[in-house]
Amino acid sequence: MTKAATPMTNSKPGAKKEKAGPSPSRLIDARIKELGDWRGETLARVRALIKEACPDVVEEWKWRGVPVWENAGIICTGETYKAVVKLTFANGAALADPSRLFNSSLEGNVRRAIDIHEGDKIDDLALKNLVRAAVDYNQAKKKKKAP
Repeated sequence: MTKAATPMTNSKPGAKKEKAGPSPSRLIDARIKELGDWRGETLARVRALIKEACPDVVEEWKWRGVPVWENAGIICTGETYKAVVKLTFANGAALADPSRLFNSSLEGNVRRAIDIHEGDKIDDLALKNLVRAAVDYNQAKKKKKAP
């Protein structure tokens, strides 16, 4: 008895397929426009500050609609809710925060967040320093893993 031949494919198990549709950056642009209020303005402002702090940042769109900024790992996410724009730093608990920007998710051992409410002033320099610290942390962590 002979087995039926299995068709050969060039794809490897777990290989990522190319995504069709708009780029993550365009999806973030659309979210900002869709919000059309202080939350959109705030998201656009923090996005600009993240890009200033890390010009080679990679923008992603994950978890069915969450803007994510990455460099050697996730820097932070930008979630929008009715009363707050939340920047969640993936490894925030490991970062120095001398300006005390973190004001949410303080009980965890890994993440930390900044909740920005309507009318809150953003400390541009402190946020950019925090983003740079997150990038430095990600890069150091990546180097440790390398053989």
